[in-house]
Amino acid sequence: MEIRSNSQDLLRELLEKYGNKPLDFLVSNNFTRKSLIKFLDKKIYQYFMAENRYPKRVQEDKYYMVRSLICAMDKVIPQSRNAPAVRRALVNSFILNIFLKRDERIEEYKRKYHSSPPGFITISPTKACNLRCSGCYANSSEAEFNKLDWGTLERIVREKTELWGSHFTVISGGEPFLYRSDGKTIIDIARKYQDNYFLVYTNGTLIDRDLAREIAEVGNMTPAISVEGFERETDERRGKGVFGKILDAMKNLRDAGVPFGISVTATKNNAELVVSDEFIDFYFNKQGVAYCWIFQLMPIGRATVDLMVTPEQRKMMFERVQRLIRERNIFIADFWNCGSVANGCISAGIEGGYLYIEWNGNVTPCVFNPYSPVNIYDIYKNGGTLNDVLKEPFFEAIRKWQKEYGLERKPEEVGNWIIPCAIKDHYDNMIKLLKEYKPVPIDESAREALEDEEYERAMKEYGSAVKEVLDPVWKREYLDSCAGE
Repeated sequence: MEIRSNSQDLLRELLEKYGNKPLDFLVSNNFTRKSLIKFLDKKIYQYFMAENRYPKRVQEDKYYMVRSLICAMDKVIPQSRNAPAVRRALVNSFILNIFLKRDERIEEYKRKYHSSPPGFITISPTKACNLRCSGCYANSSEAEFNKLDWGTLERIVREKTELWGSHFTVISGGEPFLYRSDGKTIIDIARKYQDNYFLVYTNGTLIDRDLAREIAEVGNMTPAISVEGFERETDERRGKGVFGKILDAMKNLRDAGVPFGISVTATKNNAELVVSDEFIDFYFNKQGVAYCWIFQLMPIGRATVDLMVTPEQRKMMFERVQRLIRERNIFIADFWNCGSVANGCISAGIEGGYLYIEWNGNVTPCVFNPYSPVNIYDIYKNGGTLNDVLKEPFFEAIRKWQKEYGLERKPEEVGNWIIPCAIKDHYDNMIKLLKEYKPVPIDESAREALEDEEYERAMKEYGSAVKEVLDPVWKREYLDSCAGE
C-alpha cells in the first residue's frame, strides 16, 4: 500500500504531535490511543486519496481496510494489558516494522534492484496434522509427515528479514504447532526473531492453557483458527468435537491476552453463512476475534471443482464484505474479492507480495499454486539466497503478467482486481505458463490436475463465468471512478 512510502513522514508527525512520547505509552493509554486513532485516520485518508496511480475506488478500498485494521488494534491492545510482551510486539514488530515500514533495508533493496521487495513469506514447516479435513490443500491424509529442518526454517526467516526488510512471517501447515526439529518449535522461531510478527494458521485444537501462555510470553504471534461456519459446518469438515475444542482455544487465548483471528474456507455450501451478520457477530462480538481471512476454495482436482464459490456468490460476498469493512469497521479480507487492496495478485514475490515454501523445501508462487520451479535446499546448497529464488523464470513470468494486467496500466485501464487470482481466475493464462516453464507439481493431486483436460476445461469455464459476472462491477465501481480525473 502506498502509505509505506510516506511512513517516515507519518511517524515523525505522530511523534512530534505527542511530544515524542514512546509509542507504547500512546497506545496503552485509552485517552491518547483514541486521539492517536483520529490522527491516523485523517492522515491515512489523505495519503491514500492523494495517490492517483490507480482508480479512486481502489484507493478508497485501501483506506477502509487500513481503518478497519486500526479498529482491530484498538480492540486487541486493551485486551493485552496483562500480557506486556504482546503489547510490545504489537507496537514494535507490527506497528513500527510492518505498518510504518521503518526498516532501511527496504530502501537498500529498492536502490539495488529498482523495485520493492516482497513483503513476506508463507512457510509450511511441517506436513503433520492431527486432523483429516476434506479438501485440504496439504493432503494431510497421507501418512508421510515431512518437515523443514530447523536450520533451513531459521535461515529463511533470517534472510527475508535481512535481505528484504520483511518483518511479517506467515506460518501454515499441516498443523504448525506440531512442528518439532532439533528440539525446536515455532514458538522458538518467534522467540528468536522478535522483530518479526508471526501469523499462524492453525486448527486450534492444540491451543490449551499452557500453549496460550507460551504464545503470550513470546508476544509476537497471532493464531488464525480455521472454522467453516458454526458447529455443524466445522465438525462436518474437520471432525466431530473440533468446534468445541476451537471455542476452548479461543477462551484460552482471550484469558492469556493473545490477539487471534479466524480463517475460513468459503465454498458454495457456506458462502452465504460466512459473510452473514450472525457469523460475524458470533465470532467478533462473542468470541473476541480480531480479524477474519476468507479463502475461496481452490480446487485440487475435478472432484472439488463443483465446490467452488459460484460467480454469483462471489458477487454477493464482494458486496457483503465491502459493507462489513466500510460500515462496521470489521477487519475481514477475502483474498479474491479484496484484491484491489493489494493491487491484485500478490504471488510469485511481486512487490509487497510473497512466496510460499512448503515442508519439502519446494518454493511455489503462492499457497494455492502447487507448482515449483526450485527447491530452497538446492538454492542453499549452491550458495544462493532468497534473492536467487526471485530470479526463477517462472516467477518472473508471473510478475510480468501481474504488471501487464494492472500494475503498469493507466488508472482507467487497470485489469479487474476483484478477479485477481493468477491460477483460479486466469487459468487460461496460467496453464500456458505451466506448460512453457514446466515447474514441478509438488504433489500427486497437482500432477493429475495438470494432465487432466477436463479439469483444465472446467477451470477455464469458471474464469470466463466469473469475468462475465464481475467485470461489470469492476467497470461501474472502479473504472468509471476514473472519469474526469
